[in-house]
Amino acid sequence: MERRRFIAGGALAASGAAAALQAPYVIAQPKVKWRMVTTWTPALNVMQGSAQLLAKRVELMSGGRFTIEVFPAGQLMKPLDCFDEAGKGTVEAFMAASYYWAKKEPALQWFCAVPFGMNPEGMASWYYHGGGLKLWEESYAAFGLVPRPGPSTGPQMAGWFRKQINSVEDLKGLRMRIPGLGGRVMSQVGVTVVLTPGGQIYGALERGVIDASEWVGPHDDLKLGLQNTARYYYYPGWHEPGTTLEFAFNKKAYEALPAELRQILDDAAAAVSVFGLSEYEAANATALAKLKSDYQGKVEIVQLPVPVLQGLRKLSAEVVKEESEKTAQAKRVYASFTEFQARLGGWRRVSEAAYHELVAV
Repeated sequence: MERRRFIAGGALAASGAAAALQAPYVIAQPKVKWRMVTTWTPALNVMQGSAQLLAKRVELMSGGRFTIEVFPAGQLMKPLDCFDEAGKGTVEAFMAASYYWAKKEPALQWFCAVPFGMNPEGMASWYYHGGGLKLWEESYAAFGLVPRPGPSTGPQMAGWFRKQINSVEDLKGLRMRIPGLGGRVMSQVGVTVVLTPGGQIYGALERGVIDASEWVGPHDDLKLGLQNTARYYYYPGWHEPGTTLEFAFNKKAYEALPAELRQILDDAAAAVSVFGLSEYEAANATALAKLKSDYQGKVEIVQLPVPVLQGLRKLSAEVVKEESEKTAQAKRVYASFTEFQARLGGWRRVSEAAYHELVAV
């Protein structure tokens, strides 16, 4: 009997010691709370929803240890202040589009969209298998940030115009909302380029402050009500064939995360990028059908004439090359992007391009 009591007492002491040893480990797992701002209004449910989905995934996968509170454009700061504020650590994260920051470093435009560049699959391949993400990280490190690819919008539309476009000459003198390298091309044509946040496009078009605007595609454009501001809806989106949005994190905050939380954040961003592209494809198909049925006679969905596209392509090559020569980093990114696109081209011509030309209806 005494022996059994001794053994039981020893087991109890051992379990108590084990619990004591484990207790500091449990207590030492602090909860991490971040704030993320976006440049999107709540009406843009796929974009804003992607930021919210990232936060949900991070919280779920971390067992509640890591939470991110998401704020839409303008709630905590002006929409385009997020880059600087996240770099300073005012907030830990933001979601936007990297070409918004072209004045800070021209190289940043290539990580979002390039006129006549790669489609979403090509962009993703470049990031993860062609050195694109490494170059992006190097570019953002100078600003105290860590970037991650967000959802792609897919190929975009060319935009809404108040008048018909039959030649490149018809573009001259227009005031148009169009960012990034596409905006640089349009300015060379003779367009007055305006960088207007998404939530302000409707008012600017309605009041005639601008004559034309691109945004994304049918789903988001209908969410902003742009079908009520201009008659001619042109395609294809030559300026943004594979637009990739971004998640960006304050570098110090990111590096301070335990390794497993950093991995959770990275994996959540990758998952959201896939989900967002698929959501856009489905939503745009539905919205395009709605445009054709509900706005017949009010909206014309029109292909840009081939001569216009040819003229824009020629000019784009010149503008993109010129932009690449502004900084050493832009030159490196341009070389990487261009080489990778050329490498994919041979495969693309016998795979997706051939399918759409010969098989798809």
